Amino acid sequence: MMDRSFDLHDVVEMKKPHPCGANEWKIIRMGMDIRIKCQGCQHSVLIPRKKFEKRVKKVLKKAD
Repeated sequence: MMDRSFDLHDVVEMKKPHPCGANEWKIIRMGMDIRIKCQGCQHSVLIPRKKFEKRVKKVLKKAD
């Protein structure tokens, strides 16, 4: 399996889009769980790290 690296404030694309239609998520908290915020409607979701790593498709923008 490919090792994906992502950091705080990166924008990632998930395998499934959010119900609002947007598919860009910003990582706003990292730890055992990862909190991501939809860039379309600003809704945030807390996901366990293992589930997040399975569902992330690619990193769109790296944090500065």
